[in-house]
Amino acid sequence: MRKAPTAYEQRLWSWLRDRRFGECKFRRQHPLGPYILDFYCVELKLAIEVDGKQHDGVWTIDYEDVRTKYLSRRGIDMLRIPNELLTADAPMVAEQIRYAIATALTRPSATLSRSAGEGR
Repeated sequence: MRKAPTAYEQRLWSWLRDRRFGECKFRRQHPLGPYILDFYCVELKLAIEVDGKQHDGVWTIDYEDVRTKYLSRRGIDMLRIPNELLTADAPMVAEQIRYAIATALTRPSATLSRSAGEGR
């Protein structure tokens, strides 16, 4: 998946990589339990998923519900971004990400640090 990201994932990664968005360290294609998250910030416990047409299927709705509940039980917030929105209204997507980060920062366990081994 890392070697062949979608154009939408590439676009979002160009925003999130290297702490370019709100000084948050995001990881791409981060494994967590039985799942792989498109983008994940460990410090904020915030996952960002880019959803294409494949997420519209009946079986996918049930799968995503189970997945979201699994992550929620671990204190992880999920922001889902439809491909179409990323194309049609990129400023809105940026605002949604800013809001998700700000909300996550209000949690007592959230910390943004630049400790050794964090890529800088």
